[in-house]
Amino acid sequence: MTRTEAGTRTERAVQGLESGSPSVRLRAALAVGTAPDPGFIGPLVERCAVEPDFSVREMLTWALTRHPASMTVPVLVGEVRAQSAQARSQALHTLSKIGDRRAWPAITPALLSDADDEVARSAWRAAVVLVPEGEEFELAIAMAAQLGRGDRETRLSLSRALVALGETGGPAVSAATNDPDLRVCAHAIATERLRRDPDAGFESAIEHAKRVVALSTAGREER
Repeated sequence: MTRTEAGTRTERAVQGLESGSPSVRLRAALAVGTAPDPGFIGPLVERCAVEPDFSVREMLTWALTRHPASMTVPVLVGEVRAQSAQARSQALHTLSKIGDRRAWPAITPALLSDADDEVARSAWRAAVVLVPEGEEFELAIAMAAQLGRGDRETRLSLSRALVALGETGGPAVSAATNDPDLRVCAHAIATERLRRDPDAGFESAIEHAKRVVALSTAGREER
């Protein structure tokens, strides 16, 4: 393929990614991933930051994973510092799918505690995949500090991430079961139950945690 032909192909792909039709954008991302080219990396990352359709975003991520990690990871690492929450979240999601631990330094405490729940959730998932051997305990402490935050989906994401750390996540979760904040305490108890019985399900774990907290609170009031 000549340079002119390659330029034309890139231009057509970019036009497809910017189409007003989600199905056209989906096909464009599929085509890019099927025949990867370094010239597509920038447009793919840029589209991730603004793409409103979930299925298209997933295809954009897949297309990026089809390119060499040595080329995509540096661009994505830069993107996790973007002002746009979606840009940060999607870059983290894509890094978790690539799984290249050279991206680990980008998983900062600021991202693990990002004010945007979707960014934080993506950071937790990426951190579990990318954490180097020997740094799991410190990661567990940082993530356990977020127990009790957000809605059900956010709490479930954090519990799953802490469970995925295995035994190294245990002490941080156990310590949080004694937190004076009842929301934190209940979330920690639910996470601890999931660690011990992964088949229990999150709803069952939450109900169990509520009963434990209620009994504990009643016992303190009686004293």
